Amino acid sequence: MNQLTDEVIIDQVLNGKVDAYSILIDRYKSYTYTIVCNILKVEEEAEEATQDVFIKAYKNLAKFNKDSKFSTWLYRIAFNTALTAKRKQKPNVAFENDLHSPLDFQKDARELDDRKKYITLAMSRLNEADNAALTLFYFEELSLEEICQVTDITLSTLKVRLHRARKRFAKELQTLLQEEAISL
Repeated sequence: MNQLTDEVIIDQVLNGKVDAYSILIDRYKSYTYTIVCNILKVEEEAEEATQDVFIKAYKNLAKFNKDSKFSTWLYRIAFNTALTAKRKQKPNVAFENDLHSPLDFQKDARELDDRKKYITLAMSRLNEADNAALTLFYFEELSLEEICQVTDITLSTLKVRLHRARKRFAKELQTLLQEEAISL
């Protein structure tokens, strides 16, 4: 049953086989969570918002335009849900970084954890739009056209945003690494 296309599963759900929706949840939960978490930065809030995304998608499944990809439509809901939740967040929410490696890990594992740590920290310093654009493009590997649909911006605006976001990311990463070098 997991080999079914999204469209077939959607038809099944709309025809009364509601438990087929769990296949779509399983298929897209990690991507959806990543989008939401990169915007909200707080794990518990991201988990709750991700559940809201799937509830909203289920309630609006009949409105889904089958000429589009379900994943793009779902990511659009995730993006908007996360932005709405972000506006409701209390200011000065601390970013929690739990990428600590045990001391007995091999050198390569420590280096990989350090890379993840600094990438995560640099991404957390970006504004929501830059963070979302980079996440969708590099981590979720969506095409530029799909990102335009998700974020509701034009292709030229997206290209400029990605260019500027890359520069800001590089600057933040450089700043973090300089701060780390100074503290050694």
